[in-house]
Amino acid sequence: MPQAPEFWQRRGLLSDLLLPLAWGHAALSAARRQATRPWYADVPVLCVGNLVAGGAGKTPVVLSLARLLTDAGRKPHILSRGYGGRLRGPLRVDPARHTASEVGDEPLLLARAAPTWIGSDRVASARAASAAGAELLVLDDGFQNPALHYDLSLLVVDGSYGLGNGRVIPAGPLREPAATGLARAQAVVLIGDGDMPEMLRGVTALRARLLPVDAAELGAKKVVAFAGIGRPEKFFTTLEELGAILLARRAFPDHHAYSEAELAALAEAASREGAVLVTTEKDCVRISPPWRERVRALAVTVDWADRDALTRFLAVFSAPRDG
Repeated sequence: MPQAPEFWQRRGLLSDLLLPLAWGHAALSAARRQATRPWYADVPVLCVGNLVAGGAGKTPVVLSLARLLTDAGRKPHILSRGYGGRLRGPLRVDPARHTASEVGDEPLLLARAAPTWIGSDRVASARAASAAGAELLVLDDGFQNPALHYDLSLLVVDGSYGLGNGRVIPAGPLREPAATGLARAQAVVLIGDGDMPEMLRGVTALRARLLPVDAAELGAKKVVAFAGIGRPEKFFTTLEELGAILLARRAFPDHHAYSEAELAALAEAASREGAVLVTTEKDCVRISPPWRERVRALAVTVDWADRDALTRFLAVFSAPRDG
Protein backbone atom coordinates (compact mmCIF):
# COMPACT_ATOMS: atom_id res chain seq x y z
CA MET A 1 0.00 0.00 0.00
CA PRO A 2 1.56 3.34 -1.04
CA GLN A 3 2.09 6.23 1.36
CA ALA A 4 -0.71 8.77 1.72
CA PRO A 5 -0.23 11.71 -0.68
CA GLU A 6 0.80 15.03 0.83
CA PHE A 7 -2.23 16.88 -0.54
CA TRP A 8 -4.50 14.82 1.72
CA GLN A 9 -3.33 16.99 4.62
CA ARG A 10 -4.73 20.23 3.21
CA ARG A 11 -7.30 21.43 0.71
CA GLY A 12 -6.19 22.75 -2.67
CA LEU A 13 -6.70 22.55 -6.39
CA LEU A 14 -5.90 18.85 -6.77
CA SER A 15 -8.20 17.93 -3.91
CA ASP A 16 -10.94 20.12 -5.41
CA LEU A 17 -10.61 18.41 -8.81
CA LEU A 18 -11.05 15.00 -7.18
CA LEU A 19 -14.19 15.94 -5.27
CA PRO A 20 -16.63 14.36 -7.79
CA LEU A 21 -14.86 11.02 -7.36
CA ALA A 22 -14.96 11.47 -3.59
CA TRP A 23 -18.70 12.07 -3.71
CA GLY A 24 -19.10 8.92 -5.78
CA HIS A 25 -17.02 6.91 -3.31
CA ALA A 26 -19.13 8.15 -0.40
CA ALA A 27 -22.37 7.41 -2.24
CA LEU A 28 -21.33 3.85 -3.08
CA SER A 29 -20.29 3.21 0.52
CA ALA A 30 -23.61 4.53 1.81
CA ALA A 31 -25.54 2.40 -0.69
CA ARG A 32 -23.60 -0.69 0.35
CA ARG A 33 -24.42 -0.13 4.02
CA GLN A 34 -28.08 0.49 3.25
CA ALA A 35 -28.36 -2.65 1.12
CA THR A 36 -26.60 -4.93 3.63
CA ARG A 37 -28.37 -6.58 6.52
CA PRO A 38 -25.70 -7.14 9.19
CA TRP A 39 -25.31 -10.54 10.80
CA TYR A 40 -25.57 -10.72 14.59
CA ALA A 41 -22.98 -12.94 16.23
CA ASP A 42 -23.97 -14.95 19.29
CA VAL A 43 -21.23 -13.22 21.28
CA PRO A 44 -20.56 -9.47 21.71
CA VAL A 45 -18.47 -7.76 19.03
CA LEU A 46 -16.12 -4.79 19.49
CA CYS A 47 -14.83 -3.06 16.37
CA VAL A 48 -11.67 -0.96 16.47
CA GLY A 49 -11.60 1.04 13.26
CA ASN A 50 -10.72 4.42 11.86
CA LEU A 51 -11.99 7.02 9.46
CA VAL A 52 -8.80 7.61 7.51
CA ALA A 53 -6.70 5.44 5.22
CA GLY A 54 -3.28 4.64 6.61
CA GLY A 55 -1.90 4.00 10.06
CA ALA A 56 -3.64 5.50 13.06
CA GLY A 57 -2.65 3.04 15.78
CA LYS A 58 -5.46 0.50 15.52
CA THR A 59 -3.32 -2.58 16.00
CA PRO A 60 -1.67 -1.45 19.28
CA VAL A 61 -5.13 -0.49 20.56
CA VAL A 62 -6.53 -3.93 19.67
CA LEU A 63 -3.58 -5.59 21.41
CA SER A 64 -4.17 -3.50 24.51
CA LEU A 65 -7.91 -4.16 24.61
CA ALA A 66 -7.43 -7.91 24.11
CA ARG A 67 -4.98 -8.02 27.01
CA LEU A 68 -7.22 -5.93 29.25
CA LEU A 69 -10.20 -8.17 28.52
CA THR A 70 -8.12 -11.30 29.13
CA ASP A 71 -6.88 -9.89 32.44
CA ALA A 72 -10.52 -9.29 33.39
CA GLY A 73 -11.23 -13.00 32.94
CA ARG A 74 -12.81 -12.82 29.50
CA LYS A 75 -11.89 -14.95 26.48
CA PRO A 76 -11.56 -12.60 23.51
CA HIS A 77 -10.73 -13.70 19.99
CA ILE A 78 -9.43 -11.22 17.42
CA LEU A 79 -10.60 -10.98 13.82
CA SER A 80 -8.37 -9.51 11.12
CA ARG A 81 -8.65 -9.32 7.37
CA GLY A 82 -5.10 -10.64 7.07
CA TYR A 83 -4.00 -7.98 4.61
CA GLY A 84 -0.82 -8.95 2.75
CA GLY A 85 -1.23 -12.68 3.37
CA ARG A 86 -1.96 -15.25 0.68
CA LEU A 87 -3.95 -17.77 2.75
CA ARG A 88 -7.71 -17.58 2.67
CA GLY A 89 -9.76 -17.63 5.82
CA PRO A 90 -11.33 -18.20 8.07
CA LEU A 91 -8.07 -19.45 9.53
CA ARG A 92 -6.69 -19.32 13.05
CA VAL A 93 -3.21 -17.83 13.08
CA ASP A 94 -0.37 -19.91 14.50
CA PRO A 95 2.71 -17.68 15.06
CA ALA A 96 4.91 -20.77 15.35
CA ARG A 97 3.84 -22.01 11.91
CA HIS A 98 2.57 -19.12 9.82
CA THR A 99 4.56 -16.32 8.21
CA ALA A 100 3.61 -12.74 7.33
CA SER A 101 3.45 -13.69 3.64
CA GLU A 102 0.81 -16.29 4.54
CA VAL A 103 -1.41 -14.47 7.05
CA GLY A 104 -0.23 -10.84 7.06
CA ASP A 105 1.99 -8.98 9.49
CA GLU A 106 -0.59 -7.57 11.91
CA PRO A 107 -2.26 -10.95 12.68
CA LEU A 108 1.11 -12.36 13.78
CA LEU A 109 1.40 -9.55 16.33
CA LEU A 110 -2.22 -9.85 17.42
CA ALA A 111 -1.93 -13.60 17.98
CA ARG A 112 0.50 -12.88 20.82
CA ALA A 113 -2.35 -11.35 22.81
CA ALA A 114 -5.32 -13.59 21.98
CA PRO A 115 -6.47 -16.23 19.49
CA THR A 116 -6.56 -14.49 16.11
CA TRP A 117 -8.45 -15.34 12.93
CA ILE A 118 -7.92 -14.02 9.42
CA GLY A 119 -10.40 -13.81 6.57
CA SER A 120 -12.01 -11.19 4.35
CA ASP A 121 -15.42 -12.69 5.16
CA ARG A 122 -15.93 -11.27 8.64
CA VAL A 123 -19.08 -13.31 9.23
CA ALA A 124 -17.33 -16.58 8.45
CA SER A 125 -14.45 -15.62 10.74
CA ALA A 126 -16.88 -14.66 13.51
CA ARG A 127 -18.67 -18.01 13.19
CA ALA A 128 -15.36 -19.91 13.35
CA ALA A 129 -14.12 -17.98 16.38
CA SER A 130 -17.41 -18.42 18.22
CA ALA A 131 -17.39 -22.15 17.51
CA ALA A 132 -13.83 -22.30 18.89
CA GLY A 133 -14.91 -20.85 22.23
CA ALA A 134 -14.65 -17.08 21.88
CA GLU A 135 -16.64 -15.21 24.52
CA LEU A 136 -16.35 -11.97 22.58
CA LEU A 137 -14.82 -10.76 19.34
CA VAL A 138 -12.46 -7.84 18.78
CA LEU A 139 -12.06 -6.64 15.20
CA ASP A 140 -8.89 -4.99 13.95
CA ASP A 141 -10.42 -2.69 11.31
CA GLY A 142 -13.64 -3.46 9.46
CA PHE A 143 -15.60 -0.42 10.62
CA GLN A 144 -16.67 0.31 7.03
CA ASN A 145 -17.68 -3.32 6.45
CA PRO A 146 -21.45 -3.62 7.12
CA ALA A 147 -21.62 -7.42 7.07
CA LEU A 148 -21.26 -7.86 10.85
CA HIS A 149 -23.16 -6.10 13.63
CA TYR A 150 -20.95 -4.32 16.16
CA ASP A 151 -22.04 -3.92 19.77
CA LEU A 152 -19.36 -1.31 20.38
CA SER A 153 -17.30 0.68 17.87
CA LEU A 154 -14.20 2.70 18.72
CA LEU A 155 -12.55 4.93 16.11
CA VAL A 156 -8.81 5.45 16.46
CA VAL A 157 -7.52 8.89 15.46
CA ASP A 158 -3.88 9.94 15.25
CA GLY A 159 -3.75 13.22 17.16
CA SER A 160 -0.89 14.56 15.04
CA TYR A 161 -2.67 13.87 11.73
CA GLY A 162 -6.32 14.16 12.68
CA LEU A 163 -8.64 13.73 9.72
CA GLY A 164 -6.32 15.33 7.18
CA ASN A 165 -8.18 17.74 4.91
CA GLY A 166 -11.52 16.25 5.98
CA ARG A 167 -12.41 14.92 2.53
CA VAL A 168 -13.23 11.44 1.28
CA ILE A 169 -10.89 9.32 -0.86
CA PRO A 170 -9.46 10.22 -3.36
CA ALA A 171 -9.82 13.94 -2.53
CA GLY A 172 -8.67 13.27 1.02
CA PRO A 173 -7.87 10.46 3.46
CA LEU A 174 -11.38 9.73 4.77
CA ARG A 175 -12.86 6.32 4.05
CA GLU A 176 -16.32 7.84 4.47
CA PRO A 177 -17.72 11.24 5.50
CA ALA A 178 -16.73 11.97 9.09
CA ALA A 179 -20.28 12.69 10.23
CA THR A 180 -21.51 9.37 8.81
CA GLY A 181 -18.82 7.36 10.59
CA LEU A 182 -19.13 9.19 13.89
CA ALA A 183 -22.87 8.51 13.95
CA ARG A 184 -22.11 4.77 14.15
CA ALA A 185 -19.31 4.97 16.73
CA GLN A 186 -19.58 5.17 20.50
CA ALA A 187 -16.21 6.83 21.13
CA VAL A 188 -12.98 8.03 19.59
CA VAL A 189 -9.56 6.86 20.80
CA LEU A 190 -7.31 9.88 20.32
CA ILE A 191 -3.68 8.80 20.12
CA GLY A 192 -1.05 11.37 21.08
CA ASP A 193 -1.10 14.88 22.45
CA GLY A 194 -2.73 16.67 19.53
CA ASP A 195 -5.92 18.70 19.86
CA MET A 196 -9.24 17.10 19.07
CA PRO A 197 -10.01 17.75 15.36
CA GLU A 198 -12.85 20.23 14.86
CA MET A 199 -15.01 17.55 13.23
CA LEU A 200 -14.76 15.42 16.38
CA ARG A 201 -15.70 18.09 18.91
CA GLY A 202 -18.49 16.86 21.15
CA VAL A 203 -17.67 13.18 20.57
CA THR A 204 -16.70 11.06 23.57
CA ALA A 205 -12.91 10.76 23.53
CA LEU A 206 -10.63 8.21 25.16
CA ARG A 207 -7.13 9.64 25.17
CA ALA A 208 -4.06 7.45 24.97
CA ARG A 209 -0.37 7.50 24.05
CA LEU A 210 1.87 4.98 22.32
CA LEU A 211 4.90 4.44 24.53
CA PRO A 212 8.09 2.67 23.38
CA VAL A 213 8.98 -0.46 25.34
CA ASP A 214 12.52 -1.13 26.62
CA ALA A 215 13.93 1.65 24.47
CA ALA A 216 16.27 3.41 26.90
CA GLU A 217 19.36 1.84 25.31
CA LEU A 218 18.62 3.62 22.03
CA GLY A 219 19.27 7.01 23.60
CA ALA A 220 22.38 8.67 22.09
CA LYS A 221 22.91 5.61 19.85
CA LYS A 222 23.60 6.00 16.15
CA VAL A 223 20.69 4.48 14.26
CA VAL A 224 19.76 3.51 10.72
CA ALA A 225 15.97 3.28 10.77
CA PHE A 226 13.53 1.77 8.28
CA ALA A 227 9.78 1.25 8.32
CA GLY A 228 6.99 0.13 6.01
CA ILE A 229 3.94 1.31 7.94
CA GLY A 230 1.14 3.76 7.33
CA ARG A 231 3.13 6.79 8.53
CA PRO A 232 6.85 5.99 8.81
CA GLU A 233 7.67 9.55 9.91
CA LYS A 234 5.91 8.89 13.21
CA PHE A 235 8.33 6.06 13.87
CA PHE A 236 11.37 8.16 12.95
CA THR A 237 10.16 10.99 15.19
CA THR A 238 9.73 8.57 18.09
CA LEU A 239 13.34 7.45 17.73
CA GLU A 240 14.53 11.05 17.75
CA GLU A 241 12.45 11.77 20.85
CA LEU A 242 14.21 8.85 22.54
CA GLY A 243 17.52 10.58 21.84
CA ALA A 244 18.66 8.31 19.03
CA ILE A 245 20.91 9.83 16.38
CA LEU A 246 19.29 8.99 13.06
CA LEU A 247 22.01 8.69 10.44
CA ALA A 248 19.56 7.42 7.85
CA ARG A 249 15.84 6.83 7.58
CA ARG A 250 14.20 4.75 4.89
CA ALA A 251 10.45 4.71 4.33
CA PHE A 252 8.79 1.83 2.48
CA PRO A 253 5.13 1.28 1.49
CA ASP A 254 2.83 -0.10 4.17
CA HIS A 255 3.06 -3.91 4.51
CA HIS A 256 6.19 -3.91 2.32
CA ALA A 257 7.79 -7.33 1.73
CA TYR A 258 11.52 -6.77 2.17
CA SER A 259 13.93 -8.37 -0.25
CA GLU A 260 17.30 -9.75 0.75
CA ALA A 261 18.97 -7.02 -1.31
CA GLU A 262 17.09 -4.25 0.53
CA LEU A 263 17.96 -5.68 3.93
CA ALA A 264 21.58 -6.20 2.94
CA ALA A 265 21.83 -2.58 1.80
CA LEU A 266 20.36 -1.34 5.06
CA ALA A 267 22.69 -3.55 7.09
CA GLU A 268 25.69 -2.32 5.10
CA ALA A 269 24.73 1.31 5.75
CA ALA A 270 24.47 0.61 9.47
CA SER A 271 27.74 -1.32 9.54
CA ARG A 272 29.67 1.47 7.82
CA GLU A 273 28.61 3.94 10.50
CA GLY A 274 28.75 1.61 13.47
CA ALA A 275 25.00 2.14 13.86
CA VAL A 276 22.11 0.03 15.10
CA LEU A 277 19.58 -1.12 12.50
CA VAL A 278 16.11 -0.39 13.91
CA THR A 279 12.56 -0.99 12.67
CA THR A 280 9.04 -1.50 14.03
CA GLU A 281 7.60 -4.72 15.44
CA LYS A 282 5.21 -4.86 12.51
CA ASP A 283 8.09 -4.66 10.05
CA CYS A 284 10.16 -7.18 11.97
CA VAL A 285 7.65 -10.00 11.46
CA ARG A 286 7.97 -9.45 7.70
CA ILE A 287 11.67 -10.23 7.56
CA SER A 288 13.25 -13.68 7.75
CA PRO A 289 14.37 -15.08 11.14
CA PRO A 290 18.11 -14.68 10.39
CA TRP A 291 17.59 -10.98 9.70
CA ARG A 292 15.52 -10.51 12.85
CA GLU A 293 18.63 -11.35 14.86
CA ARG A 294 20.40 -8.40 13.24
CA VAL A 295 17.62 -5.84 13.59
CA ARG A 296 16.36 -4.08 16.71
CA ALA A 297 12.54 -4.01 16.75
CA LEU A 298 11.01 -1.13 18.69
CA ALA A 299 7.82 -2.26 20.41
CA VAL A 300 5.13 0.15 21.63
CA THR A 301 2.37 -0.15 24.20
CA VAL A 302 -0.79 1.87 24.75
CA ASP A 303 -0.88 4.11 27.82
CA TRP A 304 -4.52 5.03 28.56
CA ALA A 305 -5.10 8.43 30.13
CA ASP A 306 -8.31 7.31 31.86
CA ARG A 307 -8.46 3.58 32.43
CA ASP A 308 -11.77 3.87 34.29
CA ALA A 309 -13.47 5.51 31.30
CA LEU A 310 -12.18 2.74 29.09
CA THR A 311 -13.47 0.12 31.50
CA ARG A 312 -16.93 1.66 31.33
CA PHE A 313 -16.92 1.34 27.56
CA LEU A 314 -15.83 -2.27 27.79
CA ALA A 315 -18.61 -3.02 30.29
CA VAL A 316 -20.83 -4.01 27.36
CA PHE A 317 -18.80 -7.23 27.30
CA SER A 318 -19.48 -8.14 30.92
CA ALA A 319 -22.30 -10.52 30.01
CA PRO A 320 -23.09 -12.80 27.08
CA ARG A 321 -25.50 -11.57 24.43
CA ASP A 322 -29.14 -12.28 25.30
CA GLY A 323 -30.83 -14.87 23.16
